[in-house]
Amino acid sequence: LLLPFLATSILKKSKRLKKNNVEFDRVTVFYFPRCQGFTSVPSRGGCTLGMVSKHSSSRQFTLAEFSKEQENVRRGKLEEKLKEEKLEALKWKLTMNGTKESEEANQLTIEDISDDDIDVSNVDLEDGFFLQPYPAKKRRALLKAVGVKKIDKEEKRELHNIRLSREDCGCDCREVCDPETCSCSLAGIKCQ
Repeated sequence: LLLPFLATSILKKSKRLKKNNVEFDRVTVFYFPRCQGFTSVPSRGGCTLGMVSKHSSSRQFTLAEFSKEQENVRRGKLEEKLKEEKLEALKWKLTMNGTKESEEANQLTIEDISDDDIDVSNVDLEDGFFLQPYPAKKRRALLKAVGVKKIDKEEKRELHNIRLSREDCGCDCREVCDPETCSCSLAGIKCQ
């Protein structure tokens, strides 16, 4: 008795039952103390923020916990930003739009703005949230707050020089490039 032989075509591949999806269930977050950075060029100011090479702590989250943590961090940053804006508006009002000296305005700090004055309950924290650069004054304050005793003043000069060098880009060639005098060509790059 011969059984029929069912050959499958080599041209027709069978569908795989196994899915090749990657699934995540935990997030590990490493926390690094701040230090002076020396690695970025902010548009203004003389010190940069960085992080030390070894983390000080870490935490594990489920994906849901991590999402909630991120929301809390965003809410905190938004509240701080709104408080700073309210403080500036109050100082502006006390100095009559900056035209009058006010001792009261000079003594106000962010702690003087009540949490009750700030409402972020109706704000969609996912929509349009992006990192904001810190102004130079705040970067210095953050470094001092984490114990940086002496901010390297040399970095300020170096950053200024880098910003100046970025303003002068390209060469003076017009119409035709002369590789013997073109600053781009002499630097080994295509004429700008």
